[in-house]
Amino acid sequence: MSTREIVTSYFEYVNSHRWDDYLALFADNVVMDEQMLGHIEGIDQLRQGIEGLRNNTGFQNRPREIVTEGDRAMAIWHITAPQADGSLVEVDGANFYRIKDGKIVYFANYHDTAPFRAHTT
Repeated sequence: MSTREIVTSYFEYVNSHRWDDYLALFADNVVMDEQMLGHIEGIDQLRQGIEGLRNNTGFQNRPREIVTEGDRAMAIWHITAPQADGSLVEVDGANFYRIKDGKIVYFANYHDTAPFRAHTT
């Protein structure tokens, strides 16, 4: 897959809750800097980190713009995340991807974490 196809698939798999397909996009030795999960190294840590999303069937991460350059990409997105109390978290952010040999080897995201914290305190 091309860099654009990988990033497009990332959003497709998240929004259709195909979490095993999502995980298959990442290299076994992936490094991720994720604002909610922190620094992650390796596919096993990533697998553990997304467990909470597996049961949130209303979670949506819609891309607004995707820019690719060779083996790198940036995506601007909007998340809608239903919470246990019935409310919704709405947040905008961006992802950075580095691709090698058809897999995501580095991933980082940037967003306002305050909307999520309001539901965990």
